[in-house]
Amino acid sequence: MNARLAPALCGLAAAGLLTAGQAAAQDPVELTMYYPIAVGGALTDVIDDLVADFQAEHPDISVNAIYAGNYDDTRVRAMSAIEAGDAPQLSVLFSIDLFDLIEQDAIVAFDDLVESDEERDWLDSFYPGLMENGQLDGQTYGIPFQRSTIVLYWNKDAFEAAGLDPETPPENWEEMAEMAAAVREASGGDQWGVMVPSTGYPYWMFQAFAFQNGHRLMSEDGTEVYFDDPASIEALEYWVSLSREHQAMPDGTIEWGTLRQNFIEQATAMMWHTTGNLTAVRNEASFDFGVAMLPMNTQRGSPTGGGNFYIFNDTTEDEQRAAMTFIRWMTDPERAAAWSIETGYMGVSPDSYETELLRDYVEDFPPAAVARDQLEHGTAELATYQGGRVRRALDNAVQAALTGQASPEEALTQAQAEADAALRRYARSR
Repeated sequence: MNARLAPALCGLAAAGLLTAGQAAAQDPVELTMYYPIAVGGALTDVIDDLVADFQAEHPDISVNAIYAGNYDDTRVRAMSAIEAGDAPQLSVLFSIDLFDLIEQDAIVAFDDLVESDEERDWLDSFYPGLMENGQLDGQTYGIPFQRSTIVLYWNKDAFEAAGLDPETPPENWEEMAEMAAAVREASGGDQWGVMVPSTGYPYWMFQAFAFQNGHRLMSEDGTEVYFDDPASIEALEYWVSLSREHQAMPDGTIEWGTLRQNFIEQATAMMWHTTGNLTAVRNEASFDFGVAMLPMNTQRGSPTGGGNFYIFNDTTEDEQRAAMTFIRWMTDPERAAAWSIETGYMGVSPDSYETELLRDYVEDFPPAAVARDQLEHGTAELATYQGGRVRRALDNAVQAALTGQASPEEALTQAQAEADAALRRYARSR
């Protein structure tokens, strides 16, 4: 090679390598995220805006949000993609999917991804009550995001028309039954007193009744359930009595998906529903309404609910790091505060409620703090191995009792037998 040309050629080669390196550096890490849209409100628009803002700040990461239906639909689509060799990098799935995802070796522990004290502090920054469904054996697999508790919504105008104090919701089961019956009677039968949904997630509503009666439905390790306990049976008997004995709630099942509209149209004066409907109710209700913790029997209580972020196993280290960067960004206190205001879901960390944004919002609209305050009386949502089979057994039992096909005791005894069969191979040695 000509000695005088060699440096030039080397320079061109170096320049070519640099250009290739620059191009490679500019190629963003591509992330696919399956996301559930399960309740009201234009959540797709909210998520799309958040993703756009994130990508503007992180041009090295591209996020493709795929809206996959309800939580069950989303899990099925995510797992199908994994089986097809096209695993997404992250998803928001049910917090109660934890045991099934671990059993299928589908997700990674965030503890294995954190690399700094700052990241460890972030991992420890969430409400402990929201972390119960995301942790197992000291490891964190799920980061809370779209989280909720069940709350009581009540129509203050309907209370006043029935001669009730419009500012005082029921404190306990007896008061709720009495107030609901009073509303029904005062309306001449035109308005129901209370509706508790029994499709969609009947096990979730029933878990609230059971916990308010001092009973926890499952073991912490996901291997046992206690559906046929006397306290559990008594809880279902109370739920049934709201229609049969007090004539304050419609007979049969009540649809999850239309209940919010029933409340807005004043078909019922009270409803039990997710706090994730709070912003939609505020925007759509033409009457004055309140939000309160659920009424108690032996104790207050509601299970937590909603979705966690998960990072999937069959992905590269760079993709996992990028996914965690996105999740950290989405759960930043300021962003969590804005998300809570926009949707009605909870701010997932104490720091989010210390932001000026959410602090001012709660001061102006106190119902926004009810779900957070109820965490003090919360319990982990029903989660076990073989979760779909176990929840289906309980769902069927609740609906059988409400429709009169079986007594609460018969229905829950059957559910216990079905759940025991599903969980037999996970039973702890005695």
